Amino acid sequence: MTCFTKLVFLLFLLVLVGECRKHKLGRRRRWTGPVEVHKHGTQLSKSIDGTKTRKLKTEQLLRVDDHDFTMRPAFAGPAVPVGVDVQVESLDSISEVDMDFTMTLYLRHYWKDERLSFPSSTNKSMTFDGRLVKKIWVPDVFFVHSKRSFIHDTTTDNIMLRVFPDGHVLYSLRVTVTAACNMDFSRFPLDSQTCTLELESYAYTDEDLMLYWKSGDESLSTDDRISLSQFLIQKFHTTSRLAFYSSTGWYNRLYINFTLRRHIFFFLLQTYFPATLMVMLSWVSFWIDRRAVPARVSLGITTVLTMSTIITGVNASMPRVSYIKAVDIYLWVSFVFVFLSVLEYAAVNYLTTVKDGKDRKLREKAREQSLPCTCGMSHTRTMMLDGTYSEADTNSLAGYTQAPMVPEEPEKQERMVVHLSLDSESTGTKKKGLRGFSIIHSTHAIDTYSRMIFPGAYIIFNLIYWSVYC
Repeated sequence: MTCFTKLVFLLFLLVLVGECRKHKLGRRRRWTGPVEVHKHGTQLSKSIDGTKTRKLKTEQLLRVDDHDFTMRPAFAGPAVPVGVDVQVESLDSISEVDMDFTMTLYLRHYWKDERLSFPSSTNKSMTFDGRLVKKIWVPDVFFVHSKRSFIHDTTTDNIMLRVFPDGHVLYSLRVTVTAACNMDFSRFPLDSQTCTLELESYAYTDEDLMLYWKSGDESLSTDDRISLSQFLIQKFHTTSRLAFYSSTGWYNRLYINFTLRRHIFFFLLQTYFPATLMVMLSWVSFWIDRRAVPARVSLGITTVLTMSTIITGVNASMPRVSYIKAVDIYLWVSFVFVFLSVLEYAAVNYLTTVKDGKDRKLREKAREQSLPCTCGMSHTRTMMLDGTYSEADTNSLAGYTQAPMVPEEPEKQERMVVHLSLDSESTGTKKKGLRGFSIIHSTHAIDTYSRMIFPGAYIIFNLIYWSVYC
């Protein structure tokens, strides 16, 4: 009985262990697909989405792990054609001081890589973000003469990769680039500038990669709303050519050319009109009395300093070029006109001072040579003295015949006309001296001529300037 009990207990343990193993194997069995049970008891298999299975994930569908994507497509074969098109989103800024421009654009590449072909019954493409770009081959295009550039990354990297079943690839990215622009300021601010953005493969020569515009001039598209504060965008166009480097060879290079014409109205208000007004203001001194020294000197110095400030302000916003700009010609000629008006008064004041000194000597000499009467004198000469005479001067000439004052020109007023009767014998010996006594030159004539010469010369200069540069 004891042996029988032990045997039954042993069999029970064996059955229990077997059931436990079956239960564990049932849990480990892999699920291969959903199975539905029809309400009448028949089993129906549900269609499986192959893109969600482990065997059909992106890397295996495109066979990324089966190829070496560090090499270009058709390695050791003909050059890979890579088409390019560009859509300019914005032209952000133009800097004359740094001689560069900043542009935001969509850069798209088109090529065929048979390693990325995949079977598809619908012939639909697959679109990916920038994570797959790091695992496949893409063209190494860079911007020649660029100073700064970056790919936008808000809210994620602005990169798109689209793969077609036959292996054609579209690679698009959004880039902002700051590139150099060689500008010529010889006609500034009446100038037009042509800037160029250049694209080129960094590593692959024309034997490995053929870079070209996908649709010719239509490969470049722009937004009609693009505008700049100082420039009018006149034209966008594309070109291409080969670039040679002595150490590496020939490379395909693509060019985006655009022409900018500067708006002149801003500079008319800020530069040309103020300079013209300062020149016209300097002419006011020609109508101020020559003895008003403080008024004419202060007006001249004010206009000169103002012109200096205008010239300094214009050059502060420009690069330090070694040639003359159009605005420099206008400003410096205007400065010369203002400076000449100051020199004109200096000449007037100097001649007035010299004339006053001569008049003083003439009066003293006339007093020394005064005669008691005019009897026996057959010839007369006229001596004109400036109005700065005293009563003693007139008394000293009381013995001579004095002609009444006759209204004359404004600059000849305030003068005393005295007739000196001279003996015929002394006429020849004192002829030269009497000519010296006749002071008929007036320093007012310089101001009179300046009122016509200065405006006339400045008008002629403006006509020549605007006809040449406009």
